[in-house]
Amino acid sequence: MSSRTLRAVPEIQPNGVAADAEADAADEPNGGSAIPDASRDTAAGGARGDRPAAAAVSDVDATLNDQGVRELAAQFEDEKPGRRLIGPVRIGVTAVGTAAALLVLWQVFRPLPQGSQYYLVVFLSAVLPLVFVLYPSGARLPWPRREPDVVPVDEGPTGTDWVLAAAALVVCLYPLLPFEIGAAGGGYDAFLNRQGFLEPLDVVMGAVLLLLVVEACRRTTGWVLPIVCALFLAYDYYGGLLPQTWSIAHAGLDFDQIIDALYNSPSGFYGTPLDVAASYIVLFTIYGAVLDLSGAGAFFVELSVAAFRRSKSAAGRTAVASGFLLGTVSGSGAATTVSIGAVTWPILRRAGYPAERAGGMLAASGVGAILSPPTLGAAAFIIAEYLNVSYLVVLGWATIPTLLYYLGILLSVEIDARRFGARPVNLRVQSPWQLLARFGYHFLSLFVIIVLLALGQPATQAVIYATLLAAALSFLDRRHRLTPRRLVEALAAGIRGVLPVVAVCVAAGVITASTTKTGLGPQMSGLMVDWAQSLATNHTAVVALTAVFAAVALTLLGLAVPVTASFIIGWVIIGQALINLGISEPATAMFIFYFAVLSEATPPTALASVAAAAVTGGRVFPTMWQTLRYALPAYLVPIAFVVTPIGRALLGLAGWGDIAFAVAASALGVLALSIAAGGWLIGLGKAGVVPRVLAGLAGLLLLWLDQATVGVGVGLLLVAAVLVYLSARSRIDAPREDVP
Repeated sequence: MSSRTLRAVPEIQPNGVAADAEADAADEPNGGSAIPDASRDTAAGGARGDRPAAAAVSDVDATLNDQGVRELAAQFEDEKPGRRLIGPVRIGVTAVGTAAALLVLWQVFRPLPQGSQYYLVVFLSAVLPLVFVLYPSGARLPWPRREPDVVPVDEGPTGTDWVLAAAALVVCLYPLLPFEIGAAGGGYDAFLNRQGFLEPLDVVMGAVLLLLVVEACRRTTGWVLPIVCALFLAYDYYGGLLPQTWSIAHAGLDFDQIIDALYNSPSGFYGTPLDVAASYIVLFTIYGAVLDLSGAGAFFVELSVAAFRRSKSAAGRTAVASGFLLGTVSGSGAATTVSIGAVTWPILRRAGYPAERAGGMLAASGVGAILSPPTLGAAAFIIAEYLNVSYLVVLGWATIPTLLYYLGILLSVEIDARRFGARPVNLRVQSPWQLLARFGYHFLSLFVIIVLLALGQPATQAVIYATLLAAALSFLDRRHRLTPRRLVEALAAGIRGVLPVVAVCVAAGVITASTTKTGLGPQMSGLMVDWAQSLATNHTAVVALTAVFAAVALTLLGLAVPVTASFIIGWVIIGQALINLGISEPATAMFIFYFAVLSEATPPTALASVAAAAVTGGRVFPTMWQTLRYALPAYLVPIAFVVTPIGRALLGLAGWGDIAFAVAASALGVLALSIAAGGWLIGLGKAGVVPRVLAGLAGLLLLWLDQATVGVGVGLLLVAAVLVYLSARSRIDAPREDVP
């Protein structure tokens, strides 16, 4: 993949960094960065004269809000970049988006009396037409690839787009049609009463909506998910032609039955995925937009720069901390990668990091944004809904695995800084204490979400209160005050941000309805267990093999479809296999969630790695492998959820003693794997082949979380450490030849 197709955006220097373009260029042999050396002063003119701490945030703020940076980030999202509208169309879209946002907020405190499905009908009527206005067709039929699209962002909607938007409005509102058209129409209650006995006009409207949903999904995410939907629809219709001796054969559904299941059923278009998107995810995207416009994202990155400004590994630590903190605003892997890369890549380059290694670090840190509480990826809200638990419970399940993920990245950062001789970079920035004193209020709204959830408030109300607090606190910084005009902009941006998720969730309704009507989910789960049982008879071995099969299937699935769709498909097709083997629903859900997320770091697609390579100018595939090395422990920890004796303790689902044991053993396992992958033992020196192999084996044994295997793993790790120590001593004690 070439970076020639990417828009150039200016390189950003954190406040006070004395970056020399010629010196940097000498350090970096790869000149293909999509962020060329350009402007030296990115601070907004209005920021001059502010207090020093405010000026520090201002430069990073200009970077993160630079249009080129935002467009570059959009190119590598699971979702395609949309149009940048101007003039009356932009005003109209903003008005509709704001109205939709107000409807969402109203629904939280004053739900529509007709019920939740009625609300979903109204919500979809408001947002689906916006997809055709905001996202260009780009109609072409390449081999399905998840590559960035270069979109003429200033090109307005075409006549076809307006026709599709109008059609979407009509077919979405049709169930609410108050008057009769023959035997059709007659209002929402009459429509529901026709479930299973749709009129011809109902079927036509449902079929048109199906086509529009698939097209909306194609426009926002590409061809793969629509093709998957088409395969499920074909299975629904032609499944009766399969040999009835096959376990996946069924009686077959006619066209009317398929449309009825999609259009007039709680498991179709208006099922759980759309309910979660319209009730939870949209509120968090609005919250993220408000937090971003209030300057929180810039503050988080600037704080990371200031906190680690002295040591050799400061540049790497800054990138990792920035990814974690910025994830509370973004919740998106590729976008966070570009944002933190735009700020920290100049620092990493001056510290001596090659482009590919820096890109791998940035990508791994960016993917962590989807795992960073309190705003996990969209699939986390679907977990809460599927399992009927509080979102706070899901946050609790994610806490320890997220800490282990970042532990692995930080250990790799420390190892690389020592092994490859990273240089300290002198950054003239404000102290972290000054930044916290001036802008630390940005953390308050995040804490409010956690506190309110802990007090039993619904997640929807908690995030609204946090949004109001963030908007009020924005007036403490005159450059980021959310005036009425900017507040409207934030509401509209929140709706615009959720459009691709809505398209994916509605399309996922095709898959969930198909598995519900045909029984495909249990049949596929049964096949997976049968394959495992054909290879082993021991229950533990069967569980382990099934988990490996599931991990491979989820990884392959995640290479093609967005994280949210990957989780939904994985849950309805694969999840039942693990549950049937006695694995708890929380462990199964989190297992599927993590492998869906890790698809953004998995070759050969690895969108976060591609985005990082575009920022650094590095080669794409070496960057992908570096990302895989940084994220390596994250691929093994989820397997521990479902296979190991006390794996549930990593989710907090055990006694305190078991949790402490599991955390300690897993942390040592992550350390061992970092040594094996990085070839260095912090404090001792370079690890040779034998110590690395021993450390790798130790890591696997430690992550089994059994007392016996943990004991052996600790022993192997100690042996590896002794070998590294003896090797280091031999190098020190070796006689040196005098050079004449």
